[in-house]
Amino acid sequence: MQRFIQKQIISSLSGGKVVGLFGARRTGKTFLMNSIKNSLSKNTKVLSVQGDDYEAAEILSNSRLSVLRNFTEGYDYLFVDEAQEITNIGKSLKLLVDSNLNLSIFITGSSAYALEKSIAEPLIGRMRYFNLYPFSQMELGEDFLTAKKNLETKLIFGLYPQVVNEHNPKEKRHLLESIKKGNLLKDVLSLEGNKDASFILALLRLIAFQIGNDVSYNELATQLGVNARTVVRYLNLLEKSFVLFSLPGFSRNLRKEYSKTPRYFFWDNGIRNSIIANFNTVDKRDDVGKLWENFCISERLKKANLLDEDKKHYFWRTYDKKEIDLIEEGNGIINAYEFKWKASKSKEPKEFLTTYANSGFEVINNESFYSFLK
Repeated sequence: MQRFIQKQIISSLSGGKVVGLFGARRTGKTFLMNSIKNSLSKNTKVLSVQGDDYEAAEILSNSRLSVLRNFTEGYDYLFVDEAQEITNIGKSLKLLVDSNLNLSIFITGSSAYALEKSIAEPLIGRMRYFNLYPFSQMELGEDFLTAKKNLETKLIFGLYPQVVNEHNPKEKRHLLESIKKGNLLKDVLSLEGNKDASFILALLRLIAFQIGNDVSYNELATQLGVNARTVVRYLNLLEKSFVLFSLPGFSRNLRKEYSKTPRYFFWDNGIRNSIIANFNTVDKRDDVGKLWENFCISERLKKANLLDEDKKHYFWRTYDKKEIDLIEEGNGIINAYEFKWKASKSKEPKEFLTTYANSGFEVINNESFYSFLK
């Protein structure tokens, strides 16, 4: 399957620029990099290196321009996989870009935090970013009937590429467990000096049960036996490692609108279910509403990212308990969405629609999801 952003990345590769592809481990960054390499002209010369290759890393962490030039001489492209493993990689890439306008550079990375410090800052104005998530609904190429047929599987096992391509439910569970234990937290642990993974998993487990609900940092801290600052720091790291994302509260006109703390969601339902060790089918669960809300919101954000839409996303709640699952704002238009697994009558949020004139409202269920996500 060709990823949606492949053509955009190829068209962005040009001399004097660095293209960065960032995302969680096991989302297919290396596969996409190799696919792009194979799509280039046969006469094109590509230097491909791995971030954990000691010899290549030693050269690319060197700030001597003569060494870097000798390393890349004669090549049209430099591809660096898992670039965050290389010390001072940003400074080295800046030297190469500034001295050789004919060299196109493509890098991947899985830790946004490390990449911000080591790559983004030195390359301000010289870099184009792309994010790679697990498969999105719009990438699967399914018609409505196929998408509806596979919907429950997506709610339970998510859309990591290897998981999607495995048809045996038992093997899907094993793959998700492997991702959780071997890859998911690797970047967070390395950033925090290999702190015990049990603490991070305990934090994720608490978040998993609070999908769509307000989060209290103080309550999480009490349950985990740490202070609130520690909870906030780790949630920030989990966001920058592409495990979680957060929605802020929408607040503009009403004094009673709540916007104190964000709500947290998982980029992938399968990871969320792996964290709580529950792969039961939809008919045997009491958290279908959380699964559906997490799936719809994460897919909507993936879609906006893939289409490069300038949209912002929020939740809405008032102190007197009126709320809306998702607010989407873009081009001066505000749309509100509620997520219900099965079709049912839902009252329009009159106060919101009155306060924000010309805004729209829609309920997304398992019959109406297709156009919303495709």
